[in-house]
Amino acid sequence: LTAWIVIQLKNATGTNVGLCIPALTALMGTTETRVLFCSSGGVKYLARQLRIGTKGAKGVADSKKKIGQSSVQQLYELTFCLWTVSYELNTNYTIRSDFAKDGMTIAALVDLVSIAPREKVVRVALSTLRNISVCEGEQSPPPAGLPSLDGKHFLSEMIACGLMKAIDHLRDRQFTDPDIIEDVDHLHKLLVENYKEMTRWEVYKNEVESGHLQWGSTHTEAFFKENARMMEGSDGDFRLVRVLIALLSSKDEDVAAIACYDIGEFVRHYPNGRQIAKRLGAKELVMPLIEHDNVELQRHALHCVSKMMVQNWEHVK
Repeated sequence: LTAWIVIQLKNATGTNVGLCIPALTALMGTTETRVLFCSSGGVKYLARQLRIGTKGAKGVADSKKKIGQSSVQQLYELTFCLWTVSYELNTNYTIRSDFAKDGMTIAALVDLVSIAPREKVVRVALSTLRNISVCEGEQSPPPAGLPSLDGKHFLSEMIACGLMKAIDHLRDRQFTDPDIIEDVDHLHKLLVENYKEMTRWEVYKNEVESGHLQWGSTHTEAFFKENARMMEGSDGDFRLVRVLIALLSSKDEDVAAIACYDIGEFVRHYPNGRQIAKRLGAKELVMPLIEHDNVELQRHALHCVSKMMVQNWEHVK
């Protein structure tokens, strides 16, 4: 049964997804089932279904109303399954690794908290994030050569995905459930403490690696004047520039626009930045965006191309 459920979750457009989720919630009562589910790639598929379900959502009030392709009840059940699995994090490195993979699980939960479709969904999403934020690795250390994954690692991912902003919004709301209030306060405290320990460059690096770009103080001229040389990376492979170039193809138009801006600022402030960006294929991906239907994306793409072609941007800005 578990194998069948995983197959249905893997098929993002499968008609049986809505049928298998209630069965999965019933099976999640034992550690053995949770571990078996995770070993089959279940965490990734749950996160993918959540991302599909919240795509394009702005928040709803009716539990029967559709959010993206999922009802509020389905989002609740998907998140409930992740919540039950989160109790295995302390004792299973492989499951912690599944939660960390590609940043998809954290991004899905943060998106869910941000759109806040219904109080019961927010409650279980926050509780899952809280469990993740305090997980430890002592009981199940990583295999030799692999990084340690604990709550601090996941808090950095949460910050990169914009959870601090979402939590600030939730603190301004009136909730009747005391568990939500407690989880909001707890996560706010942990996020602020972790953020204080991070440099602005670390915040930016984590955000880019998460692929969850949001306008803020790290996407400014002043930031790139100070940090452009950091884009080289420790190995000199310009990995973050490569990630930004990949994000030009993002279906999220805001992410693509921010990637255009950041690449343009890298080009301006890094010696020989124009040639590096062109060599890595940035120009070929930015050019088509100049004719995009989204006016903001179109504008940032045009500026990005101009910065790659003009010697002194200040004279034509």
